Amino acid sequence: MSFYDLDFIEKTFIHYAKENTRSYEENHDQVPTSPGQVKMGKELTKQLQDIGLDAHYNEKTGFAIGHLKKNVADEVTPIGFFSHIDTADFNAENIRPQVHRNYDGKRVVLDEKEGIYLDPKDFPALASCKGETLITSDGHTLLGTDDKAGIVGILSMLKYLTEHPEIEHGDIYIGFGPDEEIGYGGRRFDANDFPNVELAYTLENGRPGDFEYETFNATEAQIHIRGTVVHPGEAYGLMVNAATLMNDFLDRLPKDEVPEKSKGHDGFILVLNATGSVDHADISLIIRDFDWSKFTAKEQLIKDIVAELNEKYSDRFSLKMRRQYENIYNVIKDHPYVVNLALDAYKKLGIKQNIQTFRGGTDGNFITQKGIPTPNLFNGGGNYHGRYEYATVEQIDKLAEVLTEIVKEHLYQTRNGRDEAPLKKYW
Repeated sequence: MSFYDLDFIEKTFIHYAKENTRSYEENHDQVPTSPGQVKMGKELTKQLQDIGLDAHYNEKTGFAIGHLKKNVADEVTPIGFFSHIDTADFNAENIRPQVHRNYDGKRVVLDEKEGIYLDPKDFPALASCKGETLITSDGHTLLGTDDKAGIVGILSMLKYLTEHPEIEHGDIYIGFGPDEEIGYGGRRFDANDFPNVELAYTLENGRPGDFEYETFNATEAQIHIRGTVVHPGEAYGLMVNAATLMNDFLDRLPKDEVPEKSKGHDGFILVLNATGSVDHADISLIIRDFDWSKFTAKEQLIKDIVAELNEKYSDRFSLKMRRQYENIYNVIKDHPYVVNLALDAYKKLGIKQNIQTFRGGTDGNFITQKGIPTPNLFNGGGNYHGRYEYATVEQIDKLAEVLTEIVKEHLYQTRNGRDEAPLKKYW
């Protein structure tokens, strides 16, 4: 049984999926970093207005902001929902969504000639999509599920509420933002666009019932190594090979604390890039961990290695470290209502809860630090950031139902007592 208008969901998702809204790190000084995001942001602003919201496009941040006013006299705190407009660093030119109705649970042909298939043997989560309307790319681009599925879920919820004015609710704020995939969207979000909002949710990744209120703590590090170049025939006692020094640094990193050996609550250090010549070498790496003490210990390890090598090689290493974001649990643990509210909504809808760690970050990391606790729900898709992305109309519809229930439940608990039970640490 569908909750809302499946035809609206399908057509709206396909419409926005076709738009190239890829973000670009190299353009990070632009807001947003690509013209497609500006176009879609302004288009979404207009759609929010057409639905009946007060809406504006913030030129400074690139966010499309909407406000659905409350229809009750109660003093109920405003809540918010976020989804991002941009897509990840995979081909987003000429996206051609493919609709597979009543998906039979078997292998899906994306491009027979090129041998590109979406196979449940490779992606077991497809089993949850059997019988639903599955949407994929043609195998040559991403689809844009992350996070256009979340956008459509929000739009569907808003249309439902405006078409059913008998459903009571408080103030609802919407933020459709740019450049989440490169870590700039939430960082630039202006909290003044969400006045007095107590709590919010991002709609990143996952299937109905998924819920995350813990993310990585994150740091990036850049190491530059200075060598000394002389003719190799006269190098004795004079040449300092920066590439050799680079290898010395890399050999000192922990061998088992890497992504390919990490899962669940494990952290890691990932070398993103290492290039070297005799003259100079550069290393780019990221540090990720959920546990604050382990996270800071990894940061200190990098500092200690650099200090040891500078002593060994006479100060040829320079280090720049930048904190990217902090685990949302560091704040949310003191605001259990934002978690309990969503889980109570799941329970009322009969949705099985799947609480897990988010092995990454969201706009919620930055928004939480701005004073609005923002855990993550789901968006009804899978295989994010590549040619095998998919979404189903029915799971986006389930998202719209969950968002509507959260809005209703927030008013209900405001009137009848809030669920402030302390959070159980499940990891």
